[in-house]
Amino acid sequence: MLTITKKQLEDYEQLCRDRNNGCLLTSDGLRFICEACYYDAEKIGQHFLEELPRICPKKDD
Repeated sequence: MLTITKKQLEDYEQLCRDRNNGCLLTSDGLRFICEACYYDAEKIGQHFLEELPRICPKKDD
């Protein structure tokens, strides 16, 4: 019988929360962003750099 560790269960639960809150980038979502930026690597990179603070806000220690 296979079991998972407590850490694996926590990771899975976090993945489920992220999915439910729309925080996962699917292959279709990535394709959409690339098409919207006309496959220009600089524009795609700039888009993600601009979104990064919104997606991953700094946590105060």
